[in-house]
Amino acid sequence: MTSHPARIVYFGTPAYAVPALRALTQDPRYDVALVVTQPDRPAGRGRALQTPAVKTAAEELGIEVYQPATLRNAAAREPLAALDADLFVVAAYGLIFGPKTLALPRHGCLNLHASVLPAYRGASPVTAAILAGDRETGVSLMVMETGLDTGPVVDRVMMPISDDDTTESLTARLADVAARLAVNSADRFVAGELAARPQNAGSATKVRPLVKADGWLDWGDAAIELDRRVRAMWPWPRGWTTFRNEALQVHRATALPEQGDSTPGMVESRPDALLVGTGCGVLRLDVVQPAGGRAMPGNVWARGRRVESGNRLGRDGAPEPPPPLITMA
Repeated sequence: MTSHPARIVYFGTPAYAVPALRALTQDPRYDVALVVTQPDRPAGRGRALQTPAVKTAAEELGIEVYQPATLRNAAAREPLAALDADLFVVAAYGLIFGPKTLALPRHGCLNLHASVLPAYRGASPVTAAILAGDRETGVSLMVMETGLDTGPVVDRVMMPISDDDTTESLTARLADVAARLAVNSADRFVAGELAARPQNAGSATKVRPLVKADGWLDWGDAAIELDRRVRAMWPWPRGWTTFRNEALQVHRATALPEQGDSTPGMVESRPDALLVGTGCGVLRLDVVQPAGGRAMPGNVWARGRRVESGNRLGRDGAPEPPPPLITMA
């Protein structure tokens, strides 16, 4: 172990990065000297400035916050260089580091990536794991390089994916795993007690950022796949379809393969349930939200819109298909 606290600059932006920041700050083995996060940016319908979750947490903890728009020039890097840090720890920061940034800390830069590398390098690893039907995932603590999540892995922790996990719920659990991994392994890496091991590049996959069209529900897919898509796309872009040329979000659904096959997109409207035929099995729409309306049970929406058995969902308004979400790296 190091004889003095490891001096750290912490980089992160969304809620996923908050537990690790709190854990490192509260552990006497670490001295978090500065928190770096993305600038406040407009968000939502009112386009009001939104403060990153990490900034809010850092201010509560009394840690100085730095919000550069870029790290590509020497002036932007100067506050980082002046700290003479032992280590940079990064969790969903939002910018790729160039060679000059990577060279600043004495022992390099570590990233808490929410997948079991080399699987799902890139922007949407949690969504990808749910969509692929994986039974487990994890967090990898990796040494950062100029490539996207290509660096050698220092340590990792595995965890199961539940049948009802959404990207939101799974990300929250992974954030706690990332926090434990950071405090248990970062100082051992600085002390030379953990060796980084290269990834198997031949089996690497990568994941692009999500787009609105990723949430489109193709009723020709199997019910189990549509169930996973609804969960994978929560909280954004959300699973969605159309009815009578109006968008309909699907917040929660349940695959009912035992119901047998029926015409894809065809509705069976029951007093207690709204069922939709798929390419294999039936999907029950448990919670939906019409455009401009509130979230409600599927059968309540169907009753209010006078949806009849035999009506079809998704007959119009389909988006242009996006590129594959998961590809070989």
